[in-house]
Formats: sequence, C-alpha cells, structure tokens
Amino acid sequence: MHFGTDRHTLGVKRAIVIVLDGVGAGYAPEVEEVGDLDQPSTLKHVWDATGGFNAPHLARIGYLAAGGILEGVGSDAVYARLKPLSKGGKDSVTGHWEMMGIVMDRRFPTYPDGFPISLIKAFEREIGTQTIGNRAASGTKIIEDLGALHVDTGFPIVYTSADSVFQIACHESVVPIETLYEWCRIARRLCVVPDDVQRVIARPFEGDPGAFRRTERRKDFPLEAPLNLCDEIGDVLGVGVVPELFGGRGFRPGIRTQQNEEHFTALLKALDSDARFIFANFEDFDMLFGHRNDTPGFAKCVERFDEMLSVLMSKLGAEDMLILTADHGNDPTTPSTDHTREFVPMAVVGGPVADFASGSDLEGFAHVGRLVKQWLD
Repeated sequence: MHFGTDRHTLGVKRAIVIVLDGVGAGYAPEVEEVGDLDQPSTLKHVWDATGGFNAPHLARIGYLAAGGILEGVGSDAVYARLKPLSKGGKDSVTGHWEMMGIVMDRRFPTYPDGFPISLIKAFEREIGTQTIGNRAASGTKIIEDLGALHVDTGFPIVYTSADSVFQIACHESVVPIETLYEWCRIARRLCVVPDDVQRVIARPFEGDPGAFRRTERRKDFPLEAPLNLCDEIGDVLGVGVVPELFGGRGFRPGIRTQQNEEHFTALLKALDSDARFIFANFEDFDMLFGHRNDTPGFAKCVERFDEMLSVLMSKLGAEDMLILTADHGNDPTTPSTDHTREFVPMAVVGGPVADFASGSDLEGFAHVGRLVKQWLD
C-alpha cells in the first residue's frame, strides 16, 4: 500500500477492524438463556457440512483456528476467541457496541408474539394509516405473504424478529423511500422504555407478487449509543452498516454500502484516505446466507472474502494493524434462521505485541477496542 511520504516519515499508525457479520466461533455459555438450544458453531459447522472450503489467508492468520478449524494454522498473526459479555445480546448493535467498550447490563425487549397494540395504534395515528403484519417473521417471507396486500392498500408491513427490532417494509413504488425513512424516525421516537427496541429498520422492496425482492436502500435507526471508543477517537471511517449502528456519532459522513463487493470497494478507497481508524462490516454472511439457512452459499461467501483478504493484506504497511472478528453467530446448519449467541473469532495482523497466547478464550469483545486504542495511542 502506498501511504505517501508523510505516513511513513511521521510513523502514523492506523487500525483497520473488519467484522465478518454472523461468523461465530462456537456457542457461548448463555445459549439456553437466549433459546439457542442447537449448540451453534457457525464457522465450524459450515466447514463440516460442506466438506471444507478454500480460505488459505483466513487459515494463515488463524481466523479459522479461532473458529474451531485447525487445518492450515500459520504464524502470521495472533488469534483468540472472544466471549460476549453483554446481557443476552446476539445482534449487530450489541456486538459492535461491545467491541467499542459498551457492555449492556440488560436485554433489549423482543416481541415473539408481535408488538403491543398500544404501540401499533400510536404508530398508526402518527403516520395516518393502518398497518399490517405485527408478527415475528423472516423479512423475505413476510413480504412474500403480505406484499400484494401492501401494494393494494398502501398499508406498511410492520414486523419483528428474534432480535430487538421494529421493522417497516414498503414497496418503493407505493411508499416513497423518504416517506419510509420518516415513518422509521417516528417509530424510533415512539419506541421508548419499556418498548425501547434496539433498532428501527427501513426494509424497502420492489418487484411484483411472486417475485418481490428487497432493495439496497435499507436504513437502520438504532438507539443512541453510550459514549464509547468511536467518540474518543473521532473521525472514524466506517464501511457498511457500522456508522448507522452508532447513529453516525464519531464517524465521517459517507455513503452506506450494502453488500460485500461494495464494502470491499469502499474499504480499498478507505485505505487511500488519511483515516487512522477504519471500521468495516461485511454483512453478506449473515444477511444472505445465515438468515436463509444457505450453508453452501455461506461457504462460498467465506471463500470470496478470502480472495478479498488477499488483496487487502498486500496493501498493508508496517504501521497498520488489521483485526478480523465477528459480532455474533448465525449458524445456517441449525433449524432456526435467527442470530446465535456465540464466541467470535479474532485474528490480529500487526499492531502491538500481543499480551495473550494464540488460541486463548478472552472475556469480552472489548479486546478489539482495547487493541485499537493501544495501537493508535
């Protein structure tokens, strides 16, 4: 990577954190508490179910070893598993927040039987129309079930999942995208204790009955994050959903990328910037394959990311630290399509001298932020 004279001359250090969304490393002790009774182990189970996949660079830095796959372990990095500490958390907000030092002492509310009628009625009054849905469902399944009714009536589809989310799905030709975003802001304002869901999510879609498909203009409206390392560092360059998970606070303004290929292009551009901290999320593992129980697709996604990693590592300089990790699990080999509470892998290339042995189990995702702070300081 050509950083330019100033970076090398001044010894400017840089930290790059990449989150492989949903790529868990084995069930955490609290799985029964959150209903994960199938002993999930995302990376290892995908490996076993597919007969292995070709990811030599992830193997070389120990990421696969951290996920329970011992083949091909190299010595180009240090690696460990991180145990989640936040109460009941197994979602992207909780995972990313914990990396930056926020450990939640309570679970956010979830709604397996739908939202309280009082909340739905308040939302309908504010937006001036009836809603449909109000149940826990897969996003692709609920637009398949209710998309035609939505198109006929204009009533937004409101639904949730196993996570603490209030999701609103609308066809882009029926409800303009900015109207959908405004409805999400209204829902965010209404969702207060005890119904303070972690995220309100806009879920736009397009197409015709029988062939509806979600578009790439999803937008997340999370609760305001407590003060964290991103605030302390400031001027963080986020890729993918990361800035939205923190409400944009502490991050440079930028365009939201939606898929791994877009994230990779944005990450390469970020490496040409003057940002000292780059924080990226690659979400296809979770969004396209984990939630759809597509184990072969998950394996191919790992292989494609490994190709990206090869390019990325060729561009790192002596003052760069790269951390690969995950935010939760999403084991596609289990019957559930929900997130799973798991340890996550962490592989560290470059950076400070490790104060832990490779193969360790460490308490808390905040080790990611600790290493970033130690390196940049």
